[in-house]
Amino acid sequence: MQRRDFIGICAATCAIGAHETLAATDLKPRLYSRVQLVDERGRPLRAEKLVAGRNYIFHYPFESTPCFLLNLGKPTVRDVQLKTEDGSFYQWAGGVGPRQAIVGYSAICAHRLSYPTPQISFISYREKSTASGVMRANTIHCCSEHSEYDPAAGAKVLGGPAPQPLSAILLEYDAKSDGLHAVGTLGGELFNVFFAKYEFKLAIDYGSAKTRQRAAGRTAVTELQQFCKQQVRC
Repeated sequence: MQRRDFIGICAATCAIGAHETLAATDLKPRLYSRVQLVDERGRPLRAEKLVAGRNYIFHYPFESTPCFLLNLGKPTVRDVQLKTEDGSFYQWAGGVGPRQAIVGYSAICAHRLSYPTPQISFISYREKSTASGVMRANTIHCCSEHSEYDPAAGAKVLGGPAPQPLSAILLEYDAKSDGLHAVGTLGGELFNVFFAKYEFKLAIDYGSAKTRQRAAGRTAVTELQQFCKQQVRC
């Protein structure tokens, strides 16, 4: 059997049971198609090619729902207890890959659903803080109204009006090939309200047939600066 490092499927379900405070509202991982992450040429993406601190975008679990893929350059926090807006609890197991530094999250902000489009992005990972203190270092920051998330701790909310963490994308890492697959989500999904709010725009950008189409087989990973024309800095 190939050695694999797998976020969440076992740890998120077993470890939760050890905490008395988590009961009937525990969230389990949602499994979708097992989709291989590939580069822009369609070749299997290797984890070693992910530059630490750089923003990468892929689409999962739908063809029109963008996600961040990040190499944080250092080990993440393990077994983080998180809570959704409706009070449901879940446990994020941590990153995958070399040093457990690679993470994936839905790029749809939990506040007003801002997301990276081919034209512009108000949300991204930032390595450096701002002199004004509006933005902290090593966070995913949304400039719409300054919601801020910690990607090293399950995208928990650090500041701003966001009511819950970003939904985590469950990643599977194959040490033998250095490859990555997306297999599901964990946390509060916002896809239905996202489609309701942006369906017309999504149909223009991706085609109406792909707006709600499930990702399958492969999904391309692109640097954010190549995916969208303008990144808003705040």
